Amino acid sequence: MQNQYQPSQIKSLLLKLSGEVLAGTKGFGYDAALCDALADELIRVREANYQLAIVLGGGNIFRGGKHQGRELDRVNLDNIGMLATVQNAIYMKEILKSKGCAAEVFSSFVLDKVARHYNAADARQALADGKITFLAGGTGNPYFTTDTAAILRAIELKMDIVLKATKVDGLYTEDPVKDPNARFIPSASFQSCLEKRLGVMDFTAFSLAMDNQMPIKIFNITQPENLMRALKEPQIGTYIHP
Repeated sequence: MQNQYQPSQIKSLLLKLSGEVLAGTKGFGYDAALCDALADELIRVREANYQLAIVLGGGNIFRGGKHQGRELDRVNLDNIGMLATVQNAIYMKEILKSKGCAAEVFSSFVLDKVARHYNAADARQALADGKITFLAGGTGNPYFTTDTAAILRAIELKMDIVLKATKVDGLYTEDPVKDPNARFIPSASFQSCLEKRLGVMDFTAFSLAMDNQMPIKIFNITQPENLMRALKEPQIGTYIHP
């Protein structure tokens, strides 16, 4: 595996998007103009002949926690959050379809009225058919984040890389918001991320990626057309490699 990002070797990618991205500055629900612009970016990636799978979070609809000061059951809260990711996937699929772009939603939950039940073989076929493929419902199990779902699905589908969309340019030595002397990190090995305690993803997701040598690129999705730039330009984002 190359320790420098090689754009020419990337033919397929799994994009991890938080639900909050869809809400924009509203913080809840959907920013229609932003989602429309995001759909255009996804179409540009597909038209450049990349296979594109997407795992969305659900934080724009539901986040677990307390209700009126009471702790609620974690399993049920996680199930609600995973169902929120299905809603997000269906919404983005419909926007893409309205623009003439083929898309498919697979759900880890059995929800056959609204989405196909996920299995790797069918998802691979959808990708091979040129469809933008949403992988919704997280892992289908509580206590696992959508970061973990993204890595798991990328491994199952034999994708070349996971692109994690964030609100910052990539990894830094310190929090750049709090420390003006924080230095940008253009690339790092999994081992160096562990040694320096760099927060790439939650530890379960990170360990799964490291054990299966699944590279990750972290980039800023809030910059216009940055998804394609992250794919094409080594200097955009931080490349995490074995």
